[in-house]
Amino acid sequence: MSMRPETLIAELTAFDCLALFKSRDLSPVEVIDDCLQRIQKVNPEINAFCFVAFEQAKAQARLSEARWMRGEPMGVLDGVPVTVKDVTLTRGMPTRWGSKATRGDGPWDADAPAAARLRENGAVILGKTTTPEYGWRGVTASPLYGITRNPWDPNLTPGGSSGGAAVAAALNLGFLHLGSDGGGSIRIPASFTGTFGFKPTFGYVPQWPPSAFTTLSHIGPITRTVADAGLMTRVLGQKDARDGYAGPEYPFGDVPLISTLKGLKVAYSRDFGYVNVSKDISTVTDAAAKKIESLGAEVVEAKLDFDAYRKAFNTLFQASVARLLRRLDYTQRGLLEPAFLQYAEEGLSITLAQYQEAQEARAELTAKMAAFHEEFDLLISPTMPIAPFPVELSEPPNRPNWTPFTGPFNLTQQPAASLPSGLDSNGLPVGLQLVGARYKDMTVLSAARLLESAFGRLVPPGIW
Repeated sequence: MSMRPETLIAELTAFDCLALFKSRDLSPVEVIDDCLQRIQKVNPEINAFCFVAFEQAKAQARLSEARWMRGEPMGVLDGVPVTVKDVTLTRGMPTRWGSKATRGDGPWDADAPAAARLRENGAVILGKTTTPEYGWRGVTASPLYGITRNPWDPNLTPGGSSGGAAVAAALNLGFLHLGSDGGGSIRIPASFTGTFGFKPTFGYVPQWPPSAFTTLSHIGPITRTVADAGLMTRVLGQKDARDGYAGPEYPFGDVPLISTLKGLKVAYSRDFGYVNVSKDISTVTDAAAKKIESLGAEVVEAKLDFDAYRKAFNTLFQASVARLLRRLDYTQRGLLEPAFLQYAEEGLSITLAQYQEAQEARAELTAKMAAFHEEFDLLISPTMPIAPFPVELSEPPNRPNWTPFTGPFNLTQQPAASLPSGLDSNGLPVGLQLVGARYKDMTVLSAARLLESAFGRLVPPGIW
C-alpha cells in the first residue's frame, strides 16, 4: 500500500479511511502509526489519553492490513482507529475511572459491550481517554491523571466528563471516540471543543457493568463529523445480554445527507425559561435558528420551563454518586478527591421519599416531552450557556448551575446532540443542542448532518 502525507491522514474521517483501505491507497498500519506519533507529540500537553496501547494497536493494525490485502475486512470498522473513555472496561487495558481508589493491577480481562462491538468490527483501539473521578462532573481533571486541556486554548477546560474523548476528536487522534453521558458528559465537551457529540436514545447502546448513574447514563460517540458518529452508533447499538436495561437494537443505517429541512417543525428555546445565557452564545444560537428556518424548517420559539426539574435531576444524580461511595471501603474513601467525597457523603442523606419524588418528577417530564414531540420534530437550544473557562477551576465563578441545558434529556432518555454552530467573539466554539423524541435518533442525526454542511466544521488553531 502507498504512503500518504501525514497532513492528509490527520484530516481524514472514518469513512475516508475505509474507502482508502478498500482501494488499497492507504494501509491501517500507516494510519495507526500516524495517530500514535501525533498522540506522542501532543498528549504531554493536552492530556487527552491516560493510557496509550502502542504495541496492541500496532499489532491490530498489521492484522487489519493483512485482511484488507486479502479483500476480507472484519466488520464495518476494520482498521479504523478508535478510543475508549476510562469508564468502559476494555480487555488488556486499565480502566481506572480516573480514581486512585481503583486498583491498577487489573485483571483487565473483559470488554464492556461497547468495547466488544468495536473490537468485533475490526476497530483498532488506540487507548483510553481521560475523565474526572468516576465521571462525576463537567470538567476533566482527576486525582489520578491530572488536568486535561482544551486544544482551542490550553489555558481553558474542554469540559467533561468525556473531555479526553472530545479533545482527541478535535485533534483527530483517532476518528471515533467513545464517551458516556449521565447529565451532559458527551455534549458539554463537544460544545467546548467544537466537535460533534451524540447521546442516543437510552437502551440502544448496552452497558455493562451497570453505570453508577444507572438509567441516567447513555453511551455514545464524539467525532469530527455527524456521519462518523452515525457509523459508530450503528456499531455500538447491537444487543448484549449482559445489560438488563437494553432496549431494541439500533435500527438505523448510515446518516443520509438530506438537502432540506422542509416538513420539520422545530421548537427553539434560547434559555429554557430561566437560564442566563451569555450574549455571544445567544447571538450565535439565534443565527443558527435562522439558518434552520432558511433550510426549510418551521421554527417556533417555544416557552419552556425546565427549572422545576432541576431538583429531580440533582437528587437522582447525587444519589447515584452516594451509591457508588457505598461500594468503597474506608481506605478507598481516603483516596478520593475531597470535593467528590463531600458531594457523595451529602448524597447519603437523601431519603427514600425524596428519591421517589424525584422519580415521579422524572416520569412527569418524560410524559410532557413525549406530548411536546407530538407537535415538534426537534427542540434546539444552546448546548452551554457560557464559553470554556480557566482550566484550573472546577466550575465557573458565580455559576452554580452552569450545565442547565443537558440534564433534562438524561431524565427523559431522549436522543440529543451537540453540533458546532459557530465561534464566539473570542474565537471559541459554540455548540447547538438538537433534541428529538425517543427512538427518533435519525431525525436528530440527519438534521445535524445537513446543518454541519451549512455551518462548516470547526478545527482548533494550527498550534498542534
